Amino acid sequence: MKLNIAVLPGDGIGPEVTDQAVKALKAIASEFNHSFTFKKADVGAIAIDKYNNPLPDETLELCKTSDAILFGSIGHPKYDNDPSAKIRPEQGLLKLRKELGLFANIRPVKAYETLLDKSPLKEHIIKGTDISIYRELTGGIYFGDKHLSENGNVASDLCLYSREEIERITHLAFQAAQNRKGKVTLVDKANVLESSRLWRKVVGEIAQQYQDVELDFLFVDNAAMQMILNPKQFDVILTENMFGDIISDEASVIGGSIGLLASASVGETYAMFEPIHGSYPQATGKGIANPIASILSAAMLLEHFELFLEAQLINKAVEKSLKLGISTPDINDNHDNVTTSKVGEFIEDFINNPNDSNMNFTNIHLGQSTII
Repeated sequence: MKLNIAVLPGDGIGPEVTDQAVKALKAIASEFNHSFTFKKADVGAIAIDKYNNPLPDETLELCKTSDAILFGSIGHPKYDNDPSAKIRPEQGLLKLRKELGLFANIRPVKAYETLLDKSPLKEHIIKGTDISIYRELTGGIYFGDKHLSENGNVASDLCLYSREEIERITHLAFQAAQNRKGKVTLVDKANVLESSRLWRKVVGEIAQQYQDVELDFLFVDNAAMQMILNPKQFDVILTENMFGDIISDEASVIGGSIGLLASASVGETYAMFEPIHGSYPQATGKGIANPIASILSAAMLLEHFELFLEAQLINKAVEKSLKLGISTPDINDNHDNVTTSKVGEFIEDFINNPNDSNMNFTNIHLGQSTII
């Protein structure tokens, strides 16, 4: 298969982790005789610094003419700590989602057996957790009309949803559940919000078309609690934009690190793949950022194009790296000299040598990254 992939590394640790995802994809292309072409473009704070625009026209055009987008992260303290800033890095990402019609964000949450002790939650609570969160991405309060009074003392944000916006992601969530454990949980605040009551009505109607899928409802505050008390009860979680943002970040503690969570943002025409973590500016250039989420996002990119064997090989490589402790300090206290790039090199090597099962630890720590 031939794919043109737009690479938007972004800010902070984005370039470091994205480089490792590109390594994995190049190794896959080599092993399976595919042709993947990568072109980079600026987005976020770095684009503001260069062009005074968080999403330059050239970047948007590259995304529209590519088959898929591999995204890093955006954000910088000089904007994060300045609430009065008129141009912000996040505006670039929001505009990109809107321009490309990326209405569904899919976030897998999995408790890896080898990392159960890394989670702040008890092992018996999280063991066996396997959730897929479907978050509506282009509607709701993030995109609604915003108003600030002339004296600056009153502010409002409109949460707006249409039936069409709810229907299209609901079908995706139910179709995913049909290939999983057959359960969808709608997370809303229907006891208070009119927009949530519309969600319940529309989702309930669509559920009649999927008799093999169980539909459950939870208010978002209860769902946040249940995510900690009993995450195994969830299969597919369906929710609106802001609730999905919060719930999926909360779910990151299950795996022990937000550096493990990948995501896909898809629409009718375009698709973008990115780790859910932020730009983590404190770690920039130190080689301690976990690239696994970005690498798993690359695996989701392959699955999007039905390259399932290729994606499976990346997932297998990731699981092997975790089992051997080839991981960054956020989940590995014993090998603090395993850097971001060394994790990427191990996974790249594993893809190129999938039948080998043992790693020479001395070599990996010397930077040779050789499987024997």
